[in-house]
Amino acid sequence: MLRFNAIRTGYLLGISLVLAAIIYFFASNWGGLDRTVKIVLAAALIVLFYGLSFVFARIRAIPGQQAFLSNIFLVAGCIAFGVSVSLLGQIYNSHADSYGLFLIWSVPALLLSWITRYNPFYVLSYVLIHLGIWLYFYPTMQSASYSDLESLSIAGVFALVNLGLFLFTFLRRLSSIPLKYISFIVFHIALLTMTNSFALDKYGLVMNIPCIAVIAIGFYIFIKIRLSKTLLTLNALAASAFAVFKFIELAEAYSSSLFFVFGLIFVALLLTGNVWFFRYLNRLDKSSPDLSASAAETAVPEERGSEWISKTVSRMIKMVGVLIGSISLIGLITITANVNHTEYVLLGVSLLLMLSMIVIPESKLDSVIRYTLLTISYITGWVAIVWSDQTLLSVLYLIVSIAGWFRSIGKRQLFFAYAFVNLNLATILFQQFQEWERWNWTYEFIIFSLFFVNAVLYGTVLYGISYFIFKTELKEHLRNSSLFFSLLFLLWATFFEDVFPHSYMLINIFYLVVVTGMVFAFMRLKQKSAAIMSIVFWFIFIGFKYYDLLWTLLYKSFTLALLGVIAFGITWWLDLRTSHSGKAASEADHRSFSFMRLSPLLITIVIVLQLGIISYQTVRNETLLATGASVKLKLAPVDPRSVLQGDYVILNYDISTPPSSSMTPLQEKDWKRGKVKVVLSPGSQGVYIANRLYQDGEKLANHEIVLNGQWDGSRIQYGIENYFIPEGTGRTVEQNAHYAYIRVSRNGDALLERLAES
Repeated sequence: MLRFNAIRTGYLLGISLVLAAIIYFFASNWGGLDRTVKIVLAAALIVLFYGLSFVFARIRAIPGQQAFLSNIFLVAGCIAFGVSVSLLGQIYNSHADSYGLFLIWSVPALLLSWITRYNPFYVLSYVLIHLGIWLYFYPTMQSASYSDLESLSIAGVFALVNLGLFLFTFLRRLSSIPLKYISFIVFHIALLTMTNSFALDKYGLVMNIPCIAVIAIGFYIFIKIRLSKTLLTLNALAASAFAVFKFIELAEAYSSSLFFVFGLIFVALLLTGNVWFFRYLNRLDKSSPDLSASAAETAVPEERGSEWISKTVSRMIKMVGVLIGSISLIGLITITANVNHTEYVLLGVSLLLMLSMIVIPESKLDSVIRYTLLTISYITGWVAIVWSDQTLLSVLYLIVSIAGWFRSIGKRQLFFAYAFVNLNLATILFQQFQEWERWNWTYEFIIFSLFFVNAVLYGTVLYGISYFIFKTELKEHLRNSSLFFSLLFLLWATFFEDVFPHSYMLINIFYLVVVTGMVFAFMRLKQKSAAIMSIVFWFIFIGFKYYDLLWTLLYKSFTLALLGVIAFGITWWLDLRTSHSGKAASEADHRSFSFMRLSPLLITIVIVLQLGIISYQTVRNETLLATGASVKLKLAPVDPRSVLQGDYVILNYDISTPPSSSMTPLQEKDWKRGKVKVVLSPGSQGVYIANRLYQDGEKLANHEIVLNGQWDGSRIQYGIENYFIPEGTGRTVEQNAHYAYIRVSRNGDALLERLAES
């Protein structure tokens, strides 16, 4: 089973890398391809992946995995359609990351979800629809401003959509476990957002009532009606999140000594409730008179793997509870002590907590609570020593931190404590040598010093000089941690500018030589963990330097494509070797089947629909470019990047903020969103200006043109605000482009054609 899953993971990795390479290639907007070639590539991309899906559905070249590959290529074809739609947006300079792109993309994803009932299509459709809805209300091109009621309604839309989807999956009208849990979590996030009194001053308090009611109903349903440990655990997490969020709201409004006392009581109740709830949850697996027989029968097999969710949620609740309790304790001490120097109170509390965790035996305190309290004591103490800026206190805290490292148990606690020791040492060095700031190399000195200290520690442990450490576990951890931080700080130093002549080049050469030597030395000595660590740092160095010097989107695409082909080829070879036994093949054949083979006609219709959408958009835009009226506009650009479409400049036209005289109708209605028609007329140097708002039935002069727009309350968007450019040319475009040439159709739609200096 492990080898079976590893092979599938290899195929997924290879296909994912190839898809990423295609996205990066198109996002680079390489000037070597003209518009026609890009459009042909967009269509060919869709045909390629769907064709591969059809081929793997029919052949038996990979016994046992051809059905899986056919289905994955089917998903890749749907993703390729989204990439192609975004490419068309890049070619014709449509809105970057607009809601329309994701909603159009969601259409074939939804159809394929209905045809195949395949979870990847369900998840893809869910993500695309939510992105579309979010970008409709909060577009990237403008800052949306909504009233409290409107913001509440938007959150309500997300809550209702996810509630409906959850009910469909929970009642098994729709079979998708991922959708059931995702929709449940997002529903509670949206509901919690609606109770936010900070953002929704008028409605947040009222919305607490339905939120509490929903959580209570959830407990009743998941215990008495249909037993579900996972949903019960997530419902408990929602209840804890609600309680913590309300505590933060109350702390902001009623900060006082009495409130912090109630905070400590709240934490006690939260932790007690956490212990009680998860003890009760563990008893649900056993026969209990509290549960009806029908409830036990309705427990589904998916609940068998919910233990890790329960443990994770329990730890999260403990950590949050201890964090709130620590804040309440510090706040209570600060207020009641009425001292002028709060930093000393923080340091005292930190030392008290740390010493308590050092002294109290492991068996007397829950490990999660111990770890959380140690973390809080480290952070609080570090803030206190930075605040006090006294080297003596910093040294005292460093000594206690080292003692805390000796008392830590487990790799994560030891690593965290060791990291804080390094942070404390860096703070002491900064406090001691901050007067060196006038030579502008204090920062570099600290990093080099930390590298030296960790390198010395590694050497002492490696050659057996560390007699002060008696435990083998501590020696092993000190060796691994000191090596890690030595490599980390040395890597950090490779990014420094020249401290002395040619130091940048010398440090980089030193790093490359040392780490390369470590890789071979550790492999020869068969020190597996050290060899892996050295290899990772070697690749990180190569990756970062490649990124700094050569790593453009175009080069990334070639690199990722090569890695994807290699990963796919290696996995294919391993799959062929393991399939000779026939066991893996029979297991895969039993567990999977090709959707392309089961529903070829319906899937073909969806493919034709996607190609039709691409063709329609292309013909429509090409017709506008060929027949639309040419208009010259004055602009002022800005340079960001789209996730799928690459670099572009945001164009701010003069006509986006027309004179107040032409805006009077909009100002009188005080619209926040609404379609408008603007009449343009030529001005000086052939540059068109906004003359007035178009009225229905109005006759235009021969030289006037109507342009469709969208009023957002402060400016007008025309849908021509994005101009996609090759990667890295944004600064040049900003400096040289002063005018935009657009094409406007008879019905007022516009397409951005080019930018120019004059």
